[in-house]
Amino acid sequence: MRTTPIYLALTLCLLPSLTQALEGDREIFSAKGEETARLVVHAATDLEAMRPLIEDFQTKEPGVTVEFVDYVTNDLFREAQDACAGRARGGDILLSSSVDQLVRLANDGCAQPHTSRETQTTSSWANWRDEIFGFTFEPVVFVYDRRSVPPEDVPQSHEALADLLRRKPEVYSGRIGTYDIEASGVGYLLAFNDSRQAPTAYGRLIESLSRIDTVIRCCNNEVLGELAAGRVRLAYNVLGSYAYGAALKNPDFGIVLPEDYTLVLSRGAMIPSTAPNPLLGKIFLDYLLSPRGRQLAREKSFFFAEGLALPKGVEGPPSLMESGIGRPIRIGPALLAAQDEIQRRQFIEDWKGLIGR
Repeated sequence: MRTTPIYLALTLCLLPSLTQALEGDREIFSAKGEETARLVVHAATDLEAMRPLIEDFQTKEPGVTVEFVDYVTNDLFREAQDACAGRARGGDILLSSSVDQLVRLANDGCAQPHTSRETQTTSSWANWRDEIFGFTFEPVVFVYDRRSVPPEDVPQSHEALADLLRRKPEVYSGRIGTYDIEASGVGYLLAFNDSRQAPTAYGRLIESLSRIDTVIRCCNNEVLGELAAGRVRLAYNVLGSYAYGAALKNPDFGIVLPEDYTLVLSRGAMIPSTAPNPLLGKIFLDYLLSPRGRQLAREKSFFFAEGLALPKGVEGPPSLMESGIGRPIRIGPALLAAQDEIQRRQFIEDWKGLIGR
């Protein structure tokens, strides 16, 4: 392989199953032309969601081979810490839904800044110190099975979900799915923000979930798989992108944006301070933030976009942000509270005491 001074190596790592080792799953996207460089991305993001973006990026950079390594969020975080400390060879760009973990990495000096025309278009709530950038707009939703949840049972808010479980525990026991927040970084982030957004409603909901043998799984796709198989009737705190992608394949899936409030996550991207080829990482980052990258992401991968109408069939207001129910998880120092070790450990222990097994 020939290399150039500009293009060395960029590692693409995304989200694996709970049992995978820190190496993660790898997939190689060979260059469309003669290979002149290798982009390695370490990420916790579904490979199939990223596939169209990677392939389109390669039409712009036909000499770049992309090595994509797929992690669960917690493994990605540990790998990035090791790379920052010089104990491992890291990627040239990190992608993760657990933006609190990226903020902690940046706060620990493990990120390098980047400014460009594309980064300047990022919403203020999705850009921290020009080091962490949100490149998606993903509401956190309820997903239900139309075959087993009658219209009168479909909850339109967190309070309504708690009330449903209190009224009909015999119907929904063992039939509600959500993240295992100890295993999943993004699951923990969403639960933590629920507890801060509406402490009373969150407390009632967790208490209700504790009564009905809640099904916990490591990640979005496993929860949605339980729903598709008919073992779960409703899933709580699912990222809208995964939910809508699953609904396109399964018309029995209904999606609700809770009307009391809907958390909005922007999946984060970061150039590590120890990136072998930061320039190529920044080129890929600019592609993700560009109008071309965002449009393709909206059409093929993540489906939602700030300022645009909801995808067809999603139950919610025409404009999530203008309606006032959209609550972005701001990428910034406030997320460090979620990463405080003592607070995090106590939060998870309290959750496990009620829901975890």
